[in-house]
Amino acid sequence: MKEITQPITSVRVKPTDEVETINQANAHVIVPDEAIKLNETIKRPEMLIGSTYKIKPPVSDHALYITINDILLNQGSEQESRRPFEIFVNSKNMEFYSWVVALTRVISAVFRKGGDCTFLVEELKAVFDPKGGYYQRGTGIYMPSVVADIGHVIETHLKALEMMPDSAIDKNQKAYLAEKKEKSQADVQSEPSSFPTAASQCNKCHQKSVVLLDGCATCLNCGDSKCG
Repeated sequence: MKEITQPITSVRVKPTDEVETINQANAHVIVPDEAIKLNETIKRPEMLIGSTYKIKPPVSDHALYITINDILLNQGSEQESRRPFEIFVNSKNMEFYSWVVALTRVISAVFRKGGDCTFLVEELKAVFDPKGGYYQRGTGIYMPSVVADIGHVIETHLKALEMMPDSAIDKNQKAYLAEKKEKSQADVQSEPSSFPTAASQCNKCHQKSVVLLDGCATCLNCGDSKCG
C-alpha cells in the first residue's frame, strides 16, 4: 500500500479493459434516423403516386372521377410508408362544382396535417341528402348521398394503404346471414339492393338491410345486431 501524504485535489477513474472494449464497440453502432411522419411542414413533391376512382350517381348525368394522390415517406427504409396527400374530384356536371371544390380542399388539408385521418370516412358516409339516396350500380350498396359515395371511395383507398382494417365479417357469420337472407326475402329479384323490401336502415353501415332474425333486429349486410 502507498501512504497518501498530500491532500486529495482531484480524482480520475482509469477505465478497465472491459469498459474500453464496450466503448469501442459502441463507437461503430449506427443509430437509425427517426422515421419521418406526415405533417404540415412537408412540401408537396414534384410527383405523387395517384389512384383514380369512378362513381356514377343516378342523380347526376355525368360520372365523378375521384383522384387521391399519395406521398411516399422514408423511401427505401424499413419505415417506408405511403399516405394520402391530396384529393381531386372532376366531373362534367358543374352543379356540384362549388361544394366539391370546398370539400376536396378541406379533405386535402386534413390529409396533409398528418395523424389519423380515418375519421373522415364515417363523417362523410353519415351525410344524408334530403332528396334521398341511391343504390350504387353494380354493387347494390345504398348511398345516402353523393358525399357518402365519396366517403366510400376514401374508405376503399385507405384500406388499400392498410390504414383501415378490412371490415369483412367472419365466414361463419357471413354464411349464416346469407342463409337467413335467402329465407327472408321473397321478392329479392326485383330489389336492386338484394335485401328484402321490408328491411329497415342500419345505423352502422347505412344499408336498408335490417330484418328480424330469431326475434332480434339484425343487419344482413354488416352483421350488426341489437342482441350483441
